[in-house]
Amino acid sequence: MDCPVDLFGICDDGKELPESLPPEEEEGNVEYKLKLVNPSPSRLEHLVTQMKWRLEEGEGEAIYEIGVEDNGLLTGLNEADLKASLSTLETMSQRLGASLTILREKTVESKQRGTGVRKALEILVRKVPDDQEFIDLRLAVLGNMEAGKSTLLGVLTHGELDNGRGCARLNLFRHLHEIQSGRTSSISYDILGFDSKGQVVNYADCRSVEEICENSSKLFTLIDLAGHQKYLRTTIFGLTGNCPDFAMLVVSATTGIVGTTKEHLGYALALGVPVMVVVNKVDLCPAPSLQRLLRQLETILKSPGCKKIPFRIGSHDDAITVANSFDTNKITPIFTVSCVTGHNLDLILKFLHVLPPQKSHSERQRLSQYLTEFQIDELYSVPHVGTVVGGVIKRGSIREGEKLLLGPSDHGTFEEVKVRTVHRNRMPCRLIQAGQAASVALVDVEREQLRKGMVLLSPSAEVVCCQQFEADVYVLFHSNKITRNFQTTVHIGTVCQTAVISSINKNYIKTNEKARVTFTFKFKPEYIRVGARLLFRDGKSKGVGEVTQIFPFEPHIQT
Repeated sequence: MDCPVDLFGICDDGKELPESLPPEEEEGNVEYKLKLVNPSPSRLEHLVTQMKWRLEEGEGEAIYEIGVEDNGLLTGLNEADLKASLSTLETMSQRLGASLTILREKTVESKQRGTGVRKALEILVRKVPDDQEFIDLRLAVLGNMEAGKSTLLGVLTHGELDNGRGCARLNLFRHLHEIQSGRTSSISYDILGFDSKGQVVNYADCRSVEEICENSSKLFTLIDLAGHQKYLRTTIFGLTGNCPDFAMLVVSATTGIVGTTKEHLGYALALGVPVMVVVNKVDLCPAPSLQRLLRQLETILKSPGCKKIPFRIGSHDDAITVANSFDTNKITPIFTVSCVTGHNLDLILKFLHVLPPQKSHSERQRLSQYLTEFQIDELYSVPHVGTVVGGVIKRGSIREGEKLLLGPSDHGTFEEVKVRTVHRNRMPCRLIQAGQAASVALVDVEREQLRKGMVLLSPSAEVVCCQQFEADVYVLFHSNKITRNFQTTVHIGTVCQTAVISSINKNYIKTNEKARVTFTFKFKPEYIRVGARLLFRDGKSKGVGEVTQIFPFEPHIQT
């Protein structure tokens, strides 16, 4: 396996490599330029077009390596050429309304005498796409109870350190019993922004969500999930229903890898969500114990079940290196932080600032061309507005005043509804597109008509729901054998329902075995798609799979 190499010559296992990068790739958002000195007008037009394409590939973000040849060799530039290249790059970015941030610079030793000091630069170019107010990413926070998940998010979003007794977490709790027990039992949301220069935008400088959104060019929606085993169903629903781009696994340095830690990690990996690990409360842990915990984490991540390359983040260079390679889904960064002393919190912020979106702009635009599909995972009754549904739009787009189909009901029916208003991050907008989380107010729809797992579909879409479907499954763990009539809880996106295995292509399945099975929902039909990932669990038994076929349940469309 080739080691990903960054500008500073660091590979996955932390060893020094020759000062070169992998050859430049035609796809993606990374561009190598040896120098950009006084280009002709026609050449400048070509460079601007090229930058625009790289930005689209990175959904508004591109990395430019200056002083680097196409084959990846770090040549470097003298001071005059470097200054001229930066000036050209600034002109290009201004033409596109983008901003530049120098991430790092590298002094390159020249083999030629008398050439002076030569440097190579790594530059982040950021431009919010024209159809977005900001680059929007979702980060799910996992980990065992009392690992400090809510406290960590409270510190990051409010810019104030914790007092050691959990005062920072109070900002995220939604219920009185959570405040009294100090334990998250529901799905909580907060936001963290970065401006075009990489400065943090949070409640330390802004009074409201609207102000944070207005001042941010990149915005993370932080999804705080419960860590207690009792709330595992809620946690899995938050992980599957919110479609996070990334996951943060928080581990307490004082208690180590206990409780639901491994289980949460397994669910994130099963869903294909890239994971970063944060070891919290390092101020309370002796150095030898911390090193022992880090070695345990590295062993788990390297194991055949995970197949990840752990990378301890100890500097800003490390954070930038791994952030640029994180979308390969091979490297797992490990941070060691303290919410009381502030140790290494800046490294997490630097990592998030540089972290590229998972989906390219072209892919998101392609999904936006499909017929509308909006998954409902939250229900609200808002005074003077009416019924509001929250969720993620998987395909297509939704506009204010548009008519859509809502369903399936408990009887498999769909009815036509009208969109009153659309909001993103509590801000009104006229249009939402594929990949965005939003809330949609519906006209003349009662709260009692709705449930989580329903969808909003385009009226011209093929409306097919099912009570029975086929899937290829893999059993992660079961104490004995899974046979016909095995009953389990199935999670597919926002769908969460008890199902029975009505048929199986072999006599039984055991741990670490695959099979093709037919599930039958026990209570009501659901809307699911072929190709959707699923999780199923029953007590300690758990497995993953993919939907291969659905058996349509004929709905009646009411208009």
